[in-house]
Amino acid sequence: MTNMNLYSRGDRLFVIVNMMLIGIFAISTLYPFIYIASLSMSTGFEARAGRVILTPVGFTLEAYIRVLSEPLFWSSYKNTFIYTIGGTLMSLAFIIPGAYALSRPQLIGRRFWNLMVAFTMWFNAGLIPFFLNMRDLGLLDSYFGIIIGFAVNGFNIILLRNFFEGIPRSFEEAARMDGANEFQVLWKVYVPLSKPAIATVALFCIVSRWNGFFWAMVLLQDEEKIPLQVYLRHVIVELSDDEEFANTLLNATYSFETVSAAIIVCSIIPVLLIYPFIQKYFNKGILLGGVKE
Repeated sequence: MTNMNLYSRGDRLFVIVNMMLIGIFAISTLYPFIYIASLSMSTGFEARAGRVILTPVGFTLEAYIRVLSEPLFWSSYKNTFIYTIGGTLMSLAFIIPGAYALSRPQLIGRRFWNLMVAFTMWFNAGLIPFFLNMRDLGLLDSYFGIIIGFAVNGFNIILLRNFFEGIPRSFEEAARMDGANEFQVLWKVYVPLSKPAIATVALFCIVSRWNGFFWAMVLLQDEEKIPLQVYLRHVIVELSDDEEFANTLLNATYSFETVSAAIIVCSIIPVLLIYPFIQKYFNKGILLGGVKE
């Protein structure tokens, strides 16, 4: 007897409908990735004709050869790693102590400071004041401006704060009895016990930094410092007016569409490689960090 036979007719119908909905959702989620990968490996003529639907048409890797032969692609790839790694480490350096401080019951004005952090999730100073601040600090067109300018995120602080508040006080009390000070309690008690939440916050920071586009486009002028997402815009928008590039399209081996798709595939590979190592912490970090006991 199968498990489905143990359900009533209404339960079986419910399970079947749920499975169908989940299947449709999974297909709608996976299809864009499949389409972009197929488009990047199709000829330019077939891509421009709109004949690529599920699998490559006229299989070719000319788009990847074109992309990988560009020095600006490699410099933007390097810059994206610098912004992502440096930005994530900088964010964690601010977020972990900040979340710990907000989780302390003895913090003076604790409710006020928590409200201020939450306030930044919905309101900010705006584009022009932020740009002027970065200019006055001498952080325009610099690596450090992109790394430190967006180091703190209110949502991540609140997520980690909730996780800290769920850690039993007995661990902290035991550490203090052994003579631990505030910093030792944080780094030797709270941080080791909060690996799932910290890994979750790190993943959020990595994805946000890796996909960073708008502020990099606003704050950076030097092409040698632009990240991968800005380079993609450069290919789509600026190279469309490049006569030399337009002439190369006459052989129909690649096109703007296939080159852009190849860059997108190259840009998502690092995140796809990192996620499996963090995924085991992700669900637990979200669940425990998002629920306050």
